[in-house]
Amino acid sequence: MDKTLPYYPYSEYLKNKYHEKVYKLPINLPLTCPNRITGEGCSFCAEAGTGFEAMDSQIPVCEQLEKTREHIEKRYHAHKFIAYFQNYTNTFLPLEQFRAYLKEAVSVPDIVEIAISTRPDCIRQDYLEVLQEFASIYHVHITIELGLQTTNCHTLNLISRGHSLAEFIDAVLMIHQYGFEICTHVILNLPQDDLEDAVETAKVLSALKVQVVKAHSLYIAKNTRLCEDYENGTITLCSKEDYLNRLMVFLEYLNPEIAVERLFSRIPEKDAVFCNWGTSWWKLKDELLELMRSKDSFQGKHFDYLGGAALRLLD
Repeated sequence: MDKTLPYYPYSEYLKNKYHEKVYKLPINLPLTCPNRITGEGCSFCAEAGTGFEAMDSQIPVCEQLEKTREHIEKRYHAHKFIAYFQNYTNTFLPLEQFRAYLKEAVSVPDIVEIAISTRPDCIRQDYLEVLQEFASIYHVHITIELGLQTTNCHTLNLISRGHSLAEFIDAVLMIHQYGFEICTHVILNLPQDDLEDAVETAKVLSALKVQVVKAHSLYIAKNTRLCEDYENGTITLCSKEDYLNRLMVFLEYLNPEIAVERLFSRIPEKDAVFCNWGTSWWKLKDELLELMRSKDSFQGKHFDYLGGAALRLLD
């Protein structure tokens, strides 16, 4: 772990893996989410999904990658890239269409990894076999990003997530069989959740041996059901101080070998009615680091609960 930070940053994880800086190139596909078909979708999700800064989904995949790559390469002198299928549910596609989009992505030079953002209930063996085929033929790493958000089943129901913890566990166990890496998205300040939920989420991710986590602070996008609840006063959000404490404790219970890709959400101001308590994400990061240092806090400080921990009392 980088000794200058009290957690294992994703940038260091990538350097350890590829021996140089690697950058994600986002891809936006013309698709949707099964939760929007069977219901109204997650209460926090805007019509545009989460790809606020992505290109138009009608632009071919290779063109999206090449344009973004040109910008990143010029600015950061990068030479290796991750094709990141970011917005909506990227395995909610007919299998052959999914395969065709992957083929476009690997046609772009210097793509060393494919990252697929999807839902736990959209993981199936035949899709994993296609990814395994691409990994073998094109020598790319595969990472699957799963949106869990919380281990609290009552909160998952409250936000109309459309799946429970069981589907997440099932997806992780399937993905592990193929040796792909897993990044899990969590939101630590959902309405109804508390510090105990943050701790349990860290424990579950550690027990399931995921490799990367993205912690998001809840933002409230305009024109969402969560926005209606927020403006009507039917939900309350925790304070900035409470969130920072939850995030600190979450990291303390998280396996120190799990890389941390994100700590706070980012959304254009014009698209949200609430985000990060009106504070920039980098200032929040500074406040978190100050808090952790003042408490002698670090990732994995309380990672002592697995492997038959109670039996240590007999030693």
